[in-house]
Amino acid sequence: MNVAGAGSIDFAVLQQAAEWFAVLRAETVAEHDRLAWQRWLEAQPQHRLAWQRVEHISGQFERLPQRQAARSALQARGVNRRQAVKMLSLLCGGGALLHAARARPWQAWQADQRTAVGEVREGLLSDGSRLWLNTDSAVDVAFSSAERRLALYRGELLVETAGEARPFSVETASGRVQVAGARFGVRERDGATLVLAYEGALEVFATRLGWRQRVEAGEQLSFSADHLDRPTPLRLGAQAWTHGVLQADDMRLTDFIDELARYQHGHLGCDPRVAELRLVGAFPLADRARIFTALEASLPVRVVQRLPWWITVEPRQA
Repeated sequence: MNVAGAGSIDFAVLQQAAEWFAVLRAETVAEHDRLAWQRWLEAQPQHRLAWQRVEHISGQFERLPQRQAARSALQARGVNRRQAVKMLSLLCGGGALLHAARARPWQAWQADQRTAVGEVREGLLSDGSRLWLNTDSAVDVAFSSAERRLALYRGELLVETAGEARPFSVETASGRVQVAGARFGVRERDGATLVLAYEGALEVFATRLGWRQRVEAGEQLSFSADHLDRPTPLRLGAQAWTHGVLQADDMRLTDFIDELARYQHGHLGCDPRVAELRLVGAFPLADRARIFTALEASLPVRVVQRLPWWITVEPRQA
């Protein structure tokens, strides 16, 4: 079943659905409350979509331990298959790895390196390159004597390549990023790939278009399999996550909340009435409670938690 994303449902309707969910999950529910909820549910198609959205998030949150256990079991059974895929990718010049980068979602569960929601990890690759993985990310590694390849299934990575001659590339569902020696980031988001060049230049290849675009140090570029944007200047603080920090430099509150939502389970939303407020600062990703306190202290907002997994940032009441 496809469940509409929060962005396609009116904020107020989502809030109503969360409130009804809290009412119906109480230990005792009056019959008139059940009937009122049923009338609300049937009043508009948006109400039913919002209710499905809340149920979907609730199910993800409450089944998390079981999901983690199932994923671990799948990984244990898939070790031989993963090794076979990587060997085939090397024999075929990387074609199988590219195919794997487009396959979803179970390949991500078997990926060589993964992070959980809220986890940021740093490590070394076999060639000495440094790899950072952001929250909820998955990547496969396939190095040979001739080349170095990564396949990013989901999330975000940052690489500081070791200085050697072998070419280094990252495959995504949108295409390929080729580097010769650089510090760069790649992020999968909303069906597209965002490439960020911190040091050194990159070459981006869009799969379906057959186009290529050079990205210089200090630039970023978004592309998909059939669309290629022009490079734009890097957002200040774009790599701060590698130090466990979410940096805002005159950032819209709604964009800040969207970024922060990547680091926690459940729903984190921003009321449209405060969406355009601007935010400046560096916020510790490991301490969301501290971030919420800072938001309430610096902006005319309040952070409301209607359910353990449903939090919204709303206008402060007079």
